[in-house]
Amino acid sequence: MRTPHLWLFTAVALLVAFSAYGKPFTFTAIPDQNESRLRERFDKVANYLAERLEVEVRYIPVKSYAASVTAFKNNEVQLAWFGGLSGVQARAAVPGARAIAQGDEDQLFITYFLAHDSTGLSESGQFPQGISGRSFIFGSKGSTSGRLMPEFFIRQHLGGAPETVFSRVGYSGSHSRTIALVQAGAYEVGAVNYKVWETELAEGKIDAQHVRMIWRTPPYPDYNWTLQGDLDETWGAGFEARVTAALLEMDDPDLLAAFPRAKFVPAKNEDYASIKEIAQIIGLMD
Repeated sequence: MRTPHLWLFTAVALLVAFSAYGKPFTFTAIPDQNESRLRERFDKVANYLAERLEVEVRYIPVKSYAASVTAFKNNEVQLAWFGGLSGVQARAAVPGARAIAQGDEDQLFITYFLAHDSTGLSESGQFPQGISGRSFIFGSKGSTSGRLMPEFFIRQHLGGAPETVFSRVGYSGSHSRTIALVQAGAYEVGAVNYKVWETELAEGKIDAQHVRMIWRTPPYPDYNWTLQGDLDETWGAGFEARVTAALLEMDDPDLLAAFPRAKFVPAKNEDYASIKEIAQIIGLMD
């Protein structure tokens, strides 16, 4: 029979071991689409990572782009699927954090400008000067494809901040919502992640009689998986390398289609230097 002191020592030892190695590995993602689609996508990713890493993995949803950065900064999550801007912001706040993977398409990402049918605007290879003076809807204020890059091109081509060149400016909070608002005529023009547009178009969710794509931006780097920099201390030597390998080796068509991405490729912080520079120019980062 164990003595009380021996039992207490054993219980404490087990508690310490669980705290060090039994805690769930958590991740989040920017809320760039509707919540049900995100939950379906990332619950599958959690199951895949749990199998590969042999630890409990949880997906933690957040309500905003800023909340995803805060969760990463506070170490509430150890891994995050960020956009270009939110990734730069998160890594700037967490020493040692690094981008480890991106979609093959994220190396040369683009934004679509959309217009409601009532504008009479049609697709062009040139920046649409006819959008000046109209109402314009961005996505989230922290979105790379839905705010940062479209605002950069607007300033470059129209010579002023959005609030000075449009009659009204709004922020939808997600790409799906941007499409819906332009399609409904609530805003005349908007900017959207091209992947979300193409996916919803293929799924029959877009009424082409009321909304159309009118311009494709030049390419820029965007989405990325970003990892905390001290995971080996908690989950054991080589854990960070195993997480990276699990993402880069993801080849299940069902998982990849949920993003949608053809595959994931290596990424590093330096890949997003241009995003940081543009954010500083626009005033979204110091």
